[in-house]
Parts: sequence; structure tokens; C-alpha cells
Amino acid sequence: MPGQITVVGLGPAGAEFVLPAASRAISIAARRFVRTERHPVVDDLVAVGIVFESFDHLYEASDDLELVYESIVAKVMEAAQADDVVYAVPGNPVVAERTVVLLRERAKDLVIVPGLSFADLAWAHVGVDPLAGARVIDARDFDVQIAGRSGALLIAQTDSVFVLSDVKLALLDALAADHEVVVLQRLGLPNELVQRVRLEDLDRVVQPDHLTSVFVDTGSVEIASEFARLWQLTLRLRGPGGCPWDAKQSHHSLARHTLEEAYEVVEAIERLPIDAPSGDEDVDFDDYAKLEDELGDLLFQVMIHSALAVEAGAFSAADVATTVHAKLVHRHPHVFGDASVANADEVVSNWETIKKAETNSDSLVDGLPVALPALLYTPKLYRKMKVVGIDPADDDPQAWLAAAAAGLCSVSRGAVEAAVGEVLAASVAVARAHDVDPEAALRGFASRMRDDVRTLEAQAQREGSQLEDLHIAEVRQRWSDLRAGGHDW
Repeated sequence: MPGQITVVGLGPAGAEFVLPAASRAISIAARRFVRTERHPVVDDLVAVGIVFESFDHLYEASDDLELVYESIVAKVMEAAQADDVVYAVPGNPVVAERTVVLLRERAKDLVIVPGLSFADLAWAHVGVDPLAGARVIDARDFDVQIAGRSGALLIAQTDSVFVLSDVKLALLDALAADHEVVVLQRLGLPNELVQRVRLEDLDRVVQPDHLTSVFVDTGSVEIASEFARLWQLTLRLRGPGGCPWDAKQSHHSLARHTLEEAYEVVEAIERLPIDAPSGDEDVDFDDYAKLEDELGDLLFQVMIHSALAVEAGAFSAADVATTVHAKLVHRHPHVFGDASVANADEVVSNWETIKKAETNSDSLVDGLPVALPALLYTPKLYRKMKVVGIDPADDDPQAWLAAAAAGLCSVSRGAVEAAVGEVLAASVAVARAHDVDPEAALRGFASRMRDDVRTLEAQAQREGSQLEDLHIAEVRQRWSDLRAGGHDW
């Protein structure tokens, strides 16, 4: 790169908080950029003839901060192709500055001129030594960063009432409503404000701005600690003095248990009303309790596979959560980016296209898990086919099913398997056209049939016999009568 990029920290407040090294770098720069003019020192510098090009217009043009940061980095690097540039950011460039992280990844020989951070002033006000274990948390990623944390926490980016509300609700899960928090605003400026408020009042009495942060000391109480506690329990079961059964497991030995737990979750789901949770049917909370229990068993499978991966030096449960978080953000550009969709079908189409690009695949149908049961595999195949406009459910699946069923009656003995396969494939297309999961539909039908068998068994027992002791003609007649009685299949 012909030009040198120097990143300068502007400190937390006015010009008196800008370090001399930063002032020198700014004064001699051929071209100066500032991430935002919404910083007290910018007006002070402009008043003495220091001119910046700001990126505030990018913030105004997009609600997606990551896209804004990408654009800022691209423009700074483009300018550096022609000359040395200074890029100035609030506070300390290495504290909570996403653009600097991106520049470090992409620019060679980046020069960092540090500055005072807002955290330095905050620690002084609350009387906390950060080396004693205090942490800085980003409020906009609060739920993720806070999990399992305790002690002294300085929460940055609390710049709106909505953010304060999210922080408050997360903290109230573990702390009392009257727990004291410290609100720090505009530190180092003439109108700085430091106030102590009850946690429950955080979003009621505070008028936040872009120079607002919150300090809370949770003591020994961990916030959002449920997953952290489960993770520690899993490691304990695998560790010395733990459970012999858990200690002897491998990924492959657990595969069967993972599958079983997944099926038990599905069975618990099928106990709920068909349109739960938005339906008008009465909800049996015992059924929800069963689902909660089964989801817990499945979650433990995630934990123990992650614990095994830690032993292999591969990944942890936190990495699993981080990876799926990033994947979901990337595959929902209509939520987190500037893409637009008209309906759920377009969401699925975008998802498949993004997934293909992520995996650098040559085909949309690459990556289909061949070990899936056919009734799960086939709908996945149809969804991928829809991306290029050949979803069988979009044609006339009812006519296809009728033709396939008619053809089954006339095929040769050697072609029966293929004909049955076509009938099933057409049935999946019909199910997809009606937004029905064929696997769930068949399982539901089989469950109802199982219940009917039990009905016949109970009937026979009331008569003092067993169903299997009756003549086959009698059993068939009773079965026929049960179906003729208006049974809802």
C-alpha cells in the first residue's frame, strides 16, 4: 500500500484528553478521517483549523452497523492508495472499535496511536481496578457477552432507552429490583453526570446518549448463568472423579443417543396442538413440560459433543453458539442487511443460495445428508429444487399422485419398488404444497393407528380375551367397524 494508515484515539471527552502523540499524528496528516463527528473533541479541533472527513453519512444511510463498518474500512483503505491517512476514532482504538479490528485484518503495517478510553474515566469514578477482574461488556451484544459473568461489569454502548431496557431485563433475571447500578454520562465534559439508580428504574429515569455507560457489580452472582452451569456440569461428568459412563463415551458412541433424543423431542412436539402456540385450542402445560424435559436432554447432547471436541482441541459449546449466531445473521440479510423478501418462500430461496456460496459448492444439491430418512431427505431436495424453479409442489402434485397411484396398479412385478417410490415422492409433493411435514404427517397417522390397536385390545380384554386369541376374520371385522365409526384419520 503506497500510503500509511495511522489510527488515532481521540480520547473520551474534550481536547485536554487527547494524548500528545495523537495530537502530533493528527496535525501532520495529509488527509484525515474521523469515524463520527459526534464526539466532543472534534469541535475543539475544527476550531483550531483541523479538518476531518467524517463517515456520519454512512450511519444515516444504513441501519446495519456491520455494513457501515465495512464501508468505512473500504474507504479508508482506498484513500491510503494515494497518500498517508489518519483515521481517528473516539476513545482508545483498541477498545470496542470494530472498524479497527477490520483494518488490522486487512491493512499491512497499520500504526495504532492509543488514547484514553471512556473506561479509564469510568473506573476512576466507580473506584474499581480493572486488573481485579472487571470487564467491559458491549450492550448491543449483551446477552452473549454477559453469559456466565459476575463481578464488576462496565456496560458500554447503552445509547438508547431500548438498549437500557434489554440490559435491565437481563440483569433482573439474577439481581434484585433494588440492586444499585451506576450510570455514567459524558465523562470528562463540563456536563458530566454520574448517578446511582435502582436497577428496575434504569430505563425509566435515565435519558441516555452516545456517551452513556452503566456500571454494575453483581458480586458472586452470575448473569445468564444457566448455560454456563450446564457446561461446567458436563465437563465435571467427563472429568476425573466424574461419571464412568460419560467418561467412556465418544462422538460415535453418542450418535445413537443424539438421534434418540431428537426423536423424543419430535414426539413431545406432536403432543401439542397442531397450531401451537398461536392456536385457539386449550394448551395442556403438562405437554409443554414434557417438551421442556426432552429439549433439555437434546441440549445435553450438544454439550457433551462439545466437551469431547474441547478434548480434541477443536471447539467448545461457546464456539457452537458463536458459529450458529454468525450463520443465522449471514443467512438472514432481509433482517440484518438490506435485502428484501416478499414471503417465506423467498426466504428459503435466499437461504439455499447463500448456503451454496458459503460452502463454495458446485451444485445446489451438494451437501444433502444422504443418511436422512427418505421422508426427511425428499422435502429438503424439493426445497433446493425450488431455487431454480422446479419444485414438484408448484405444478399439480395431486394429478401426479393420482397418475402414480394408477400406474402402480399396472406395473410389472420388477417395477413395483420404483412405482411405490414415485407414489411416495408425489405424496411428499402434495404435503409440501399444503405446507405439511410428510414425516410428521405419517408419524401422526401411525400414532393414531397405534391408539386404535390399543382400543381393540382394551375391548377384547373387557370381554375376557386377548386380541391375538380371536379369529382373524373377527379382528378384521372389528377393525372395519372401528374405521366405519367415523374415526378421524
